[in-house]
Amino acid sequence: MGTGTGKQQRRGDTRQRIQDVALGLFAEQGYEKTSLREIAERLEVTKAALYYHFKTKEDILNSIFEDLTRPIDELIEWGHQQPQPPSLDIRKQVLRRYSEILVDAAPLFRFMQENQATVRDLKTGESFKDRMIRLYDILKDPGAPMADQVRCFSALFTMHGGMFVLKDIEGDPEEKRKAILEVAIDLVTQAHSGD
Repeated sequence: MGTGTGKQQRRGDTRQRIQDVALGLFAEQGYEKTSLREIAERLEVTKAALYYHFKTKEDILNSIFEDLTRPIDELIEWGHQQPQPPSLDIRKQVLRRYSEILVDAAPLFRFMQENQATVRDLKTGESFKDRMIRLYDILKDPGAPMADQVRCFSALFTMHGGMFVLKDIEGDPEEKRKAILEVAIDLVTQAHSGD
């Protein structure tokens, strides 16, 4: 194995560690109250070492959004590549895949929930809203009655809201995820029962 590959791997690990520690601090004490110096101290690296990877807190946050939302973009792209309008089975598959993505992105969603004003002010917040609209467009039929449009939107809201509400309730995380997914699928199935 060449030395370049090892160095590249370590750099990737460092970037990931910075993101994880920063997100933890952002969630713990708020984005605004967290400084680059605190992130560096928690990582036990110099501020200069941190600067090598990220110049600002916003750079760190943007990179976290990009890495954790890339699977959402891939899912949206996959959904749009299916025959249009997508079948109910395709829509259910979108919800199943989105459910898995949410598990991996849980720390980011927790941050978004606890730092809503910050997220609104950052361009990442706007791009996330756009992703939700694009996912919603895959789930609903064009020209669907308003109640069915609300059901499809509510399916996404159920998946997001369920993560926060159920995290503090006792029970197996996987069981909770499946229950949330089941309700989301029920909503979308009901929205398309007239198909």
